[in-house]
Amino acid sequence: MSPPRQQRISRKGWNMTSSRGGLSSLIMLGLPILFINFCPVEMQNEGETAWNTADYYKREHSLGRPYQGTGWQIPYWDFHGSTIVTNQYIRLTPDSRSMQGALWNSVGIQMRNWEVQMQFQIHGKGKDLFGDGMVFWYAKDRMIPGPVFGSKDYFMGMAIFLDTYSNHNGPHNHQHPYISAMVNNGSLHYDHDKDGTHTQLAGCEVKIRNLQHDSWVAIRYENDVLSVSTDILGKNAWAPCLRVEGVQLPTGYHFGVSSATGDLTDNHDVIAIKTYELDAGPGVQGSRDQIIPAAKLFEQPRERIEDKPAGWSGIKIFFVTLFGILGTVVLVVVGVMVYQNHQQNSRKRFY
Repeated sequence: MSPPRQQRISRKGWNMTSSRGGLSSLIMLGLPILFINFCPVEMQNEGETAWNTADYYKREHSLGRPYQGTGWQIPYWDFHGSTIVTNQYIRLTPDSRSMQGALWNSVGIQMRNWEVQMQFQIHGKGKDLFGDGMVFWYAKDRMIPGPVFGSKDYFMGMAIFLDTYSNHNGPHNHQHPYISAMVNNGSLHYDHDKDGTHTQLAGCEVKIRNLQHDSWVAIRYENDVLSVSTDILGKNAWAPCLRVEGVQLPTGYHFGVSSATGDLTDNHDVIAIKTYELDAGPGVQGSRDQIIPAAKLFEQPRERIEDKPAGWSGIKIFFVTLFGILGTVVLVVVGVMVYQNHQQNSRKRFY
């Protein structure tokens, strides 16, 4: 299992929580230390450091082991469907057919800029056929089951799809697993049969299934720029996946993760969710709780082309031809026998 992330792509400089030696050195020097819930340090000038107090860990939007609070409840989180909570992971769906599960943050997001890092695993017994995947949501409506990876269609907000199975075998397909982003104002339908390719903002191919270590995905929303990075090599290094400018998201929505299986199955496990508030920067003003989710740039629109019926294979053509020939021979033999029998009966009448 990968060690907890302390160094993030957004961080510059030294992180106090990632270095016991650094903290010990400060204590030995007798320097005053302020213990707070966040501890990134940002380098300003050479030899100068300063606390960035607007960029810190948000406990009420995060999730980690041990999960349970009192009873079967998880502080700040709700779950439904096939979701089960264990000591090591939260399993949204087991490796079984027709399952749906979801996990939703109960506290609305009031941050304008944020980053979420999700630690997860997708694994199962299937070698060639498996599915379907999971989705990270930033949505207005929560805890509503539906056909989009276990959550509702025509949603309002943003979704990051971790799609493991290709439903679209037509001319616009791509390799899977595939990570893609979608922003919806409530009017768009997610076309599951076409893998959402006609409404996605951007995407990338990432091998995130049946790995020997945990996978990480980072969703970053800062100054109307949405970016997604992954760590699938277990080396604590982020690799860029997608970046989209001009994405407008309101505050007050909720984080969530959902998953579903159909005829194809997999285990979909959430291990940890770490949420950070990012500094909005100077000049950023105004409330965003009333705006409508929107994106200025989409991928090039594509004409929807229905999949063509599959043609006959060579083996199928061979057997059909063989049976046709055999049928013809049988008909000829039967015809000859009937004709000979008729001739014999005709000769008997003349004797």
